[in-house]
This record gives sequence, C-alpha cells and structure tokens, in this order.
Amino acid sequence: MSMLKEKLAKQFPQLKAEIGAFVKEHGDKEVSKVTLAQAYGGLRGVKGLVCDTSEVPPDKGLIIRGIELKHITEKLPEEILWLLLTGELPNEAELKDLQKDLRAREDVPQYVWNVLDSMPADSHPMAMFNTAILVMQKESKYAKRYSEGMKKDDYWDPTYEDALDIIAKLPAIGAYVYRKRFNKGPRIESDKTADWAKNYVHMLGLPDPNGEFSLMMRLYLTLHCDHEGGNVSAYTAATVSSALSDLYYSLSAGLNGLAGPLHGLANQECLGWVLDTMKKFGGSPTEEQLEKFAQETLESGKVVPGYGHAVLRITDPRYDAFLAFGKKYMPNDPVFQTVERVFNVVPKVLSQVQKIKDPWPNVDAGSGGLLYHYGLTEFSYYTVLFSISRALGICSQGVVARAMGYPITRPKSLPTAAFKKLVGA
Repeated sequence: MSMLKEKLAKQFPQLKAEIGAFVKEHGDKEVSKVTLAQAYGGLRGVKGLVCDTSEVPPDKGLIIRGIELKHITEKLPEEILWLLLTGELPNEAELKDLQKDLRAREDVPQYVWNVLDSMPADSHPMAMFNTAILVMQKESKYAKRYSEGMKKDDYWDPTYEDALDIIAKLPAIGAYVYRKRFNKGPRIESDKTADWAKNYVHMLGLPDPNGEFSLMMRLYLTLHCDHEGGNVSAYTAATVSSALSDLYYSLSAGLNGLAGPLHGLANQECLGWVLDTMKKFGGSPTEEQLEKFAQETLESGKVVPGYGHAVLRITDPRYDAFLAFGKKYMPNDPVFQTVERVFNVVPKVLSQVQKIKDPWPNVDAGSGGLLYHYGLTEFSYYTVLFSISRALGICSQGVVARAMGYPITRPKSLPTAAFKKLVGA
C-alpha cells in the first residue's frame, strides 16, 4: 500500500466519526438564510455545501487545508495533492512515494489515442480532453468494486484508486490534445525522471531551455488546484459524484462546466483584451493610454476581463503569485509589462464605478500573459491547462466525500408562483 493511501486509511474513520458526532449534536442549528434574491441569483453566498479541502474567505483568498496560498506557492502540485487529501504537506519520503505511484499509473490506454485521432480536426480542445476522460470510464476500479458489492465504508478506497489513475494520466492526455489539435507533430512519450508538471511541459513539446517554463507550469498547476466547493466545476462534479457515479463520470461532468465562458475561459479573454490594447497602441501602452482604453471599454457596456471576483474583495493571491513570477523571469516582456500596467491602472478606474464591489484582479488577469511568453499562444487550449490543475481538487473532494459518506445532493426547488406565495407577492 502506498504511503498516502495508508495515511488516509488511518485518518478517514476518525474524521467520519467526528463529523457524525458534530452533526448529531448541532444538526438543528441554522447556518444560513436564503433570500429571494439569492434564490434567483444562483444561490451566491448561501452556506449550503461542505468542502473539506479548501475555502475562499473574501479577505484572504484561497486557503488549502488551513494554509493560505501565499505560503505554498513554491510547492509541487504533487505536494498540493497530498495536502488536499490529508491536511498535511508530505515529507521527502512521502513525496517520492507519491511521485513513484503516479508514474506507475501514467500509461494511457491505446483506445484513448484512437478516439482522439477519430475526432474532427477542428474539435474544441476541451471537448477532446473531456471525451478522453469519459471514454476511460471502463477502467474505473470503483465501478467494478461497486458492481461486485462492497461496504459503504470502503467506497473511498477504489475512488482513491480512480483519482490517482486519472491524475497520473492527465498530463499525457492534455499534451496530446495540444499536439493533435494544433498540428504540433506526433505524441511525445513521457519522461519517467521528471515531476508531474515538468513532464507535462516535456510532452507539450514547447521549448524550455533553461527550465523556466517548467517552473511556471508547476506554479500554474498549483495555483488552480482547488477553489472550495461552490464553483461550477467543483459543484457539478460533486453533485454527479453524490449519485455514486465514479470519478470518470463526475470529473468529466465538472470539466464540461469549466469549459463555460463564465468559468474557465476567463484567462484567454483577459489575454485577448491585453493584446487588443497593444494592437491599438502599437506596443505596450502607457498607463495614461490604458486608463483611457479601460474607460472606453466600460462606457461601451463591456467589462475589463480579469478584474472583479464573485467572492474575493482583495487582489487574488494567485494573481500576486503570477505577478511576482513575471517580475522575476520576464520583466522586459511587452505583454507582461502591459499586464503589470493594467494592474496599476484598472482598479482605480473600476473604483469610480459605484456598483463594482471588487475592482481588484483575479487569477485570470495574469496567467495568460505568462503562458503567452513561453510560446503557448493557442487561447482555446488554456482551459485544458486549468482542467488538469483543477482535477487535483475535484478528485480530492470526491475521495473525501466518499470517505465521509456524504449523501446524494438534492436541494429543493420551487416554481416562481410558489416563491411569490412565500413572500406574499
């Protein structure tokens, strides 16, 4: 048994007992009220979900298992996976054991490549990526064990196996989607000596002569790993998983939500706006030019992409991490310089608009510029990168939910007429 699985096998029974006792004692206490505006506004802000892996306080940003993101930006994605599952960072031996386990699981079945090869040449990268995950459902160890019959207390075990199997294979699948969709040449075999993120860069086939791109990819995959349970991808995956669907089904479902313009497509829209400003001004614009362009954007009824967040009321710590990386490794890059100047200008412009509660940048305002610098210029692919990272959180949430025995998600819905009666309209 791997060191990670052995650790979880000891943790989960105790945690499940604690939660059971907690709910038994305090189960009748109110934790949230729902207004009519919230019911019609996507339930924003309603406390009605449990997510044990992370939280996003408006004044702090992403916290993973009690650790603020700013303290773990130098960690490998594999370390973050261990943290998501156990609540602790791994020691050196545990990290090496997890990396060894992932390498042992990384081979992708040939039929997956065959399916991707048969898809239309102009398929969206996300459709290709999500199809590859779903088509592997026949490999699910959870589905096999469930059909054979097993105790509920054991549900987490094969779910864990599915999670590690999937996560191990995603870099190879994502890299081939990139090379296939954008005519970059044949599939590149895995580097068995590289860590998860560095191997992904290797299989993408983009230049990385000094290792900077690998460093950036480690950061990217760490920063996007999880964002509590209420975002579209995590909530969708958790809902599907609550029906005891295996992770191949639930992850694919969640990532289909990530493909939406209001979720995972944001970083390419942000970069597009930055490049539009550079095209308009014939290079990296001045702060005065950017201020005028931002005002024109708002006056035309559009938004400045990457600024504002549904939850946060501060600069996204993930943006801070990307900005610091750019200052260190690409301070003279015109695109990055524009990204930095936008940060200096746009919050001031947005602060003058009374209805905008959060004028600060979110993660999407900076990530695209860094990818562009390293030659990853195909915008439609960016959501696949996001998906590979977010799978760490979605899969971890799935394992924990199985271990805790959380029930099927089934909130109550009412027609508008019933709501009118409730509020006396």
